[in-house]
Amino acid sequence: MKLAPLFDRVVLKPLVAEETTKSGIVLPGQAKEKPQQAEVIAVGPGGLVDGKEVTMQVKVGDKVIFSKYSGTEVEGENENDKLVIVKQNDILAVIE
Repeated sequence: MKLAPLFDRVVLKPLVAEETTKSGIVLPGQAKEKPQQAEVIAVGPGGLVDGKEVTMQVKVGDKVIFSKYSGTEVEGENENDKLVIVKQNDILAVIE
């Protein structure tokens, strides 16, 4: 399934969180924190949103940090692919 976001929406693919701590402790699935870093997969066109002109600040391929509990999770092409659709203002920073 190919997603084409509308307006100021961005499709993100969360980066895999480490499953072991630095000291070597393996974390079970529920103990892991929700990832906050992701790669931008698709970007909406921007335009007029709520009466204000929105210019998109991110592009496909950017690595970003997004708000922890923001967005809508959807399944990607594979069952194991989890994607997140967020508004651009839920993206906190671009990782350089």
